[in-house]
Amino acid sequence: MLVPFIIFFNLAKAEVSLDNAVGIGLGWVNLVLVGVIVWFLASRVLRLSRPRTGAVMVCALTSNTAYLGYPLTVALLGHDHLSTGVLFDVLVSGPALLLGAFGVGAAFGDRAGEGMGDRAKAFLTRNPPLYAAILGLLAPKALAPTALVDASQVLAVVVLPIGFFAVGATLAEGAEHGELPIPPPFTRPVALAVGARLALAPALLMLMAAPLIDLPSAYRLMSAMPTGLNAMVVSHAYGLDNRTVAESITWSTAIVVAAALISLLF
Repeated sequence: MLVPFIIFFNLAKAEVSLDNAVGIGLGWVNLVLVGVIVWFLASRVLRLSRPRTGAVMVCALTSNTAYLGYPLTVALLGHDHLSTGVLFDVLVSGPALLLGAFGVGAAFGDRAGEGMGDRAKAFLTRNPPLYAAILGLLAPKALAPTALVDASQVLAVVVLPIGFFAVGATLAEGAEHGELPIPPPFTRPVALAVGARLALAPALLMLMAAPLIDLPSAYRLMSAMPTGLNAMVVSHAYGLDNRTVAESITWSTAIVVAAALISLLF
């Protein structure tokens, strides 16, 4: 309920500069490269099963640029950078989830036999952030008064504990049934997923951007966000390895939060 409100008013305020636009394009190319590299390492080097390979790929592609990225952008960079961060979340992380992660799930999952018509209907009827993003991009700046933009930026911090509650509830459910020990093990597939999400993705993006543009700081921060909870949605829907996904969410989130707290302290 909160995220569409944040997206609309910050996108309506945002100015898409040349650096921002080029950065979005590089973000798309970057995630394609990350997906290919992770697929090769998971399937050819680690020789994981198809559901586990798909799980690792989904964890590398799906990032928590909303529930965690928004409040961290405000906390670490300042309110003025939130609009740029929302651009990256909606135009890079959004397609990475809706096209990349769901495509990987359909290709690698054990339960990918559902019809495309049902999936398309669910996509169109259960995705309010998508419509908020479209309206925010089309709306004139007059529809985004300063008071409402400021209110949306306060809400960007409020969503943080809500997101953590969702992660904790998911992990607690698995632990209750004896499926997921707390803390979860740091296996080789999890290490690959976490390394790709937190190190490979931001490093490749900054490397590609260096000779072309001054990459916005919000883009650099957003590209290093942990695996998002939506990876669990993809995993359950298509029959990927849920345990690998849950462990990757836990470890990547813990690492990013610890790094953010250290940054704020020093």
